[in-house]
Amino acid sequence: MRYISFTILFFLIQLNLSVCGQSPKVTFSNHEAERRIDVLFDGKLFTSYCWPENVYKPILYPVYTSSGTEITRGFPLKPKEGERNDHIHQVGIWLNYGKVNGLDFWGNGSRGFKEPGGGEIKHLRIESMGLGNGEGTLITNESWINPRGKELLAERTEYHFIAKGALRIIDRITTLKAADTTVVFTDTKEGMFGIRVARSMELPVNEMVALLDAAGKPSATKVPAANGVTGNYRSSEGITGEAVWGTRAKWMDLYGTIGDEKISLVVCDHPKNQSYPTYWHARGYGLFAANPFGWTDFTKGKEKLNFSLKPGESVTFRYRIIISSGVYLTDNEINDLAKNFSEKY
Repeated sequence: MRYISFTILFFLIQLNLSVCGQSPKVTFSNHEAERRIDVLFDGKLFTSYCWPENVYKPILYPVYTSSGTEITRGFPLKPKEGERNDHIHQVGIWLNYGKVNGLDFWGNGSRGFKEPGGGEIKHLRIESMGLGNGEGTLITNESWINPRGKELLAERTEYHFIAKGALRIIDRITTLKAADTTVVFTDTKEGMFGIRVARSMELPVNEMVALLDAAGKPSATKVPAANGVTGNYRSSEGITGEAVWGTRAKWMDLYGTIGDEKISLVVCDHPKNQSYPTYWHARGYGLFAANPFGWTDFTKGKEKLNFSLKPGESVTFRYRIIISSGVYLTDNEINDLAKNFSEKY
């Protein structure tokens, strides 16, 4: 019988744990000429920060789980068979608002072109890109402009891309600073931090819909909207399903399956944010959004908030997205990740 010394055995165990526990290597691939910066973990695309000319705001798109499953809807940039083609302005992950000094930043592009009364968030530059162990940081500068090109708000956003085992995390820290005029965010449900999810992550609803065919065109035949969808919402307050709309919560979990893969998609609010815990503009058809300003719609007129910034004043919003692959996250696991988020920034 052969024996392995305790020292060698201990070394082998530690080596194995070290290799298995290594965080994926984060890299950025700069394609500014194509209006995007790719974010990769161990060489595999996680998401891209991009600013397409026909979307009128910077977005993160597409977004994948750690196993490579896309959780964002492809339409309108890359339509897929079986998707809805509604709300053309809801693309990837974004932050904007529906009534800013009377301009619609949220719905600009909803008819397939730039609206005359729509605001645009213009990407200006990449301020910096930093890499660490299992985390990459991208800092960008944007300008919220009116149809004549005048700046209303200067935006500086930090994106923190984090890998923890099968988890993928995006922390977004956005500071908005008013230019030379008062900026009013008039109360509306159309906002603010949103993601439009893949068809399978929608909630089953009792209606008929026309989906895209193999050519990317709406089918002439409608099908039950519940076909092939598996999603369900669960809030930090224990509310589930479409009943979460218009409620306040510290976090919201949208969970379901794509193929055989169990996925939890969680958005966390931050204690320092305006209106914490936020209201949720979370719809069954695939829109998943946190809205700190839409009090009138969410309270049926009982409360109202018209948030404003004087010239030179600023406000910061902090949000965390957690994407779990293979398992549904428990309340305790989400609470731990939300606590880490609140303590980190």
